Amino acid sequence: MPNKGATGAPDCAAANPRAKSAPLEKQVSGAPDFQAAPLGIICFATLIAYLPALHGGMLWDDASHITRFELRSFGGLWRIWFDLSATQQYYPVLHSAFWLEHRIWGDSVLGYHLTNVIMHAISACLVVMIVRRLAVPGAWLAGLTFGLHPVCVESVAWISEQKTTLSGAFCLASALTYLHFDRTRRASRYWLALGMFLLALMTKTVTATLPGALLVILWWQRGRLDWKRDVLPLVPWLAVGGIAGLFTAWVETTLIGAKGADFDMPLGNRFLLAGRAIWFYAGKLLWPSNLTFIYPRWKIDASAWWQYAYPTGVVALLVAFSVMARRRRGPLAGFLIFVGTLFPALGFLNVYPFRYSFVADHFQYLASLGIIVPATYIVAAAARWTSTGKAREIGVTAIPALVLGLSTWRQTGMYRDSETLWRAVLAQDAAIWIAHNNLGSALLQMPGRLPEAITHIEAALQIKPDYWEAHNDLGNALTQIPGRLPEAIKEYEEALSIRPDYAEAHNNLGSAFLQIRGRLPDAIAQYEAALRISPHQAKAHNNLGSALSQVPGRLPEAIAHLEAALRIKPDYAEAHSNLANALAQMPGRFPAAIAEYEAALRIRPDLAEAHNNLASVLSQTPGRLADAIAEYEAALRIKPEYASAHNNLANVLMQIPGRLPDAIAEYETALRIRPDYAEAHSNLGNALLQMPGRLPQAISHFEAALRINPNLVKAHTNLGYALSQIPGRLPEAIAECEAALRRYPDPELQRLVNRLREP
Repeated sequence: MPNKGATGAPDCAAANPRAKSAPLEKQVSGAPDFQAAPLGIICFATLIAYLPALHGGMLWDDASHITRFELRSFGGLWRIWFDLSATQQYYPVLHSAFWLEHRIWGDSVLGYHLTNVIMHAISACLVVMIVRRLAVPGAWLAGLTFGLHPVCVESVAWISEQKTTLSGAFCLASALTYLHFDRTRRASRYWLALGMFLLALMTKTVTATLPGALLVILWWQRGRLDWKRDVLPLVPWLAVGGIAGLFTAWVETTLIGAKGADFDMPLGNRFLLAGRAIWFYAGKLLWPSNLTFIYPRWKIDASAWWQYAYPTGVVALLVAFSVMARRRRGPLAGFLIFVGTLFPALGFLNVYPFRYSFVADHFQYLASLGIIVPATYIVAAAARWTSTGKAREIGVTAIPALVLGLSTWRQTGMYRDSETLWRAVLAQDAAIWIAHNNLGSALLQMPGRLPEAITHIEAALQIKPDYWEAHNDLGNALTQIPGRLPEAIKEYEEALSIRPDYAEAHNNLGSAFLQIRGRLPDAIAQYEAALRISPHQAKAHNNLGSALSQVPGRLPEAIAHLEAALRIKPDYAEAHSNLANALAQMPGRFPAAIAEYEAALRIRPDLAEAHNNLASVLSQTPGRLADAIAEYEAALRIKPEYASAHNNLANVLMQIPGRLPDAIAEYETALRIRPDYAEAHSNLGNALLQMPGRLPQAISHFEAALRINPNLVKAHTNLGYALSQIPGRLPEAIAECEAALRRYPDPELQRLVNRLREP
């Protein structure tokens, strides 16, 4: 960035006598000459370069940024502003923008991607306007380079980074407006600039560096800073920016979790890290090759002499630019803007991404302008010296933009979906543990990819054994494999031994315990632990409510937790279904239960369990037998191997004259699916009892039921009744009935026993 002399003319004019022939722009000393053509070219080129991003899906933490159901109301908007735990990060303007966008296009990811591209294009145009206001040659090339540089792809193609593109637009608009204020001293411009700065801060606090950058620009223009004219107006900005930065640092450490062994680093090591990061970012800007979503995490070692070369080189460059500033302040100004804007991400403050990498392309989104603007000035000046005619000059300067645009198009394709993204990261470096685990987690959601998912999650744990999320994800994978539930439980427990406050692992461990007979109290304890850590976790409320509904006397607590889950997430189909299950156990609550089942099925018509359970309630409601059959059949269309639905449908068919053969066929189907289904054996035996000549088969099924479940009272009773019809087997019949009586003292069964004992 060139500097101005005492006369107010840029020093580049003396060095470049052909400066007046700059293409697509005029050199002016006052207000910028606004021209729509170059800005239109920049917007169009940016849109073309990012076309692949518009077809991208949701990545990594995008679902946590797109407004969750419980925040989509006006009450949710209030929470976005006044509840620090309502959103992933406390950036209320960002999440208000997401809230508004969701009301416009819902869950369609195209709208979010298009917003990111538009915000980036606007920022590129603002770069042109700022550089023109500063009367620096190459303004349109600076904007085009910023718009097309592949180092910006991560910020634009990733929905979560709307915080970067939106805050960037606010920040640059604030800078442009402040420069207008600096020239005119109009108070309205000052307050407008301050307002946009505050919006930028509440979108992403890295923009707190803006007032420092403005001071550098003012120094570059005048060669000195006047306290009253230059510094004093920006003092409130510096104070607000500092407070916002400290608040965000507290949030990162306290609420997000940027603390622990991964973040413990002596101050000396932080200087080593900062020096290396500065060179890394500059290198990626000047030669943008091997860009990736996650870079390897460096090992910062104060005993390695060569690591001191990075900060030493930065200091040497600072000294060299300071000496040059006696004649040309531009290089030093660009250097200070670049390093100063990077400062929040250089390692002196803990940010959560440092857990897996110390650098990321999106950290230098705005900082890149400290290098892009001086570099494009040099290119533009060189083009004017070596070219004759505007057409050739435009052609020479367009070549770098074309190369960058093609690189951006190629880089953007990486963000098509989660699998593509994480495979691209691993192609760059197979030792990045978070990429292995995230690829494994993505594969877990895909049918038939379970073995491959486990391979990647285990690879993550081989690289980083204390990676608690990977232990949890491996547990999730193992629960899907018959016979491996004990191993899954060990993985959940390992995750909790590393991080005891990991709410998701507590919840998952509870669900694993729930599958083991006799571990219901342990499951409940884990769900309660999850809710102590994360009280707004709808899944844990739902699971705890479902578990408590199985405990005698705790039905009211179960209903309270299920209702809490639905307050947090009203479209939670499973919670509606589980609430219906609980209500169905309470006298007189069948209508309410039916309403909840129907609500669940409106949200998820493919929820076979809700169809089955609704049918069970309807079968006990006078006049609703036909509706019950329809619901059972709906459940079986969705899930043909649903043994319980086959058994329950058979029970209903047994009540309809002439449907006994159909009922027997359904019982037999249930037993084909689940040969150890004791209730189906008993029910099939009862059905066979009603058919002539099928008594031996009936007895066989009653005996099979009791081998599986010796405590099945109904099977004892029915077997006793069946045996009583066979000459010579009356003593066995009485014994079976008495066995049932010992477990269930039923008066009617007692009368049967008494009748069998009569001579």
